Amino acid sequence: MDKEFIKIENLSVIFEDGTVAADNVNISINEKEFLVLVGPSGCGKSTILRSVVGLQNINSGKIYIDNKDITHLSPRDRDIAMIFQSYALYPHMTVRENLSIPLKLKKTPKEDIINKINEISEMLSINKLLDRYPRALSGGQKQRVAMGRALIRKPRVFLMDEPLSNLDAQLRVEMRSQISILQKKLGVTTIYVTHDQVEAMTMGDRVAIINDGKLVQIDKPSNLYNKPINTFVASFIGSPKINFFDINHIIKFNNDTDNKLNDYFKNYNKNDLLLGVRPEDLTTEEKINSLMIEINPILIEDLGFSKDIIFTLSEIENDNNFIARLSSESQIESNNKIKLFFPINKLVVFNKNTNERINLNG
Repeated sequence: MDKEFIKIENLSVIFEDGTVAADNVNISINEKEFLVLVGPSGCGKSTILRSVVGLQNINSGKIYIDNKDITHLSPRDRDIAMIFQSYALYPHMTVRENLSIPLKLKKTPKEDIINKINEISEMLSINKLLDRYPRALSGGQKQRVAMGRALIRKPRVFLMDEPLSNLDAQLRVEMRSQISILQKKLGVTTIYVTHDQVEAMTMGDRVAIINDGKLVQIDKPSNLYNKPINTFVASFIGSPKINFFDINHIIKFNNDTDNKLNDYFKNYNKNDLLLGVRPEDLTTEEKINSLMIEINPILIEDLGFSKDIIFTLSEIENDNNFIARLSSESQIESNNKIKLFFPINKLVVFNKNTNERINLNG
């Protein structure tokens, strides 16, 4: 059974200008878990992180680590290591000297310092950089040194605030896998903040969606993707973004499917429903129990491994654009009407009035 290690209880933070940065947030994090906080810029995720480490004054609530109330402890007494997006390396010190700082502050014996530096630098593949200064390092190397300095004293909790935001796209992908592998190897309970939903979904054991200072949903990535609690989560998670169709825009192409559709929504007023369809669930192939839409392709983005089709719906006049991710072999031309299909069991259905997901299976 998983052991609760960090507990954020009824956390609220209100800034002087009245902005509610954290609104009664409750999160429980298991020991050794990698939890990602994700949401739009300014949603409050960094405020939650800073509250845990002790850098943010809170208005109400409590924070526990291993059943100990640390709400009013100073940051240095919480045994938490934190990495910021700025790396915060001392420019006048070598990598070796930067790594040694946390250990010297704990008055670690010199021989132990040498051994720990060798161990962490080998683990992070920075052993050949120990005598360099930060100015001679690349962004990825600086990031690894910052991680090494945070981890070298083996803290109980590891916090990361947008640590990869200063790196280019390719390096971000490389570093996120390295961070995930390292976290699993060390088994340090970790909270990671990002605004990048792909980063969140690929790294987190669980992902917490934050919006307007509130915890909207927290779950495993697969559940967030397949069972989003509302339209905000559905549109925030997934790349490309989910399509939302009014049920009246769906063309039933045979009586069998029409009957199944009526049976599928038999307990609901169809006019209250909004249908979510993932771009990758759309196809040019008609299959059993599929629904059909007729589209006007207006732009084709050839990604090599697939084609993203930007389209409008043929039977309605509006400015809404939708997207389908089709096979790279698909023969699609702009401005030629085509039919797309999607399986009815892949629908994510929402109440149009409340924006909340409807569980059709009860």
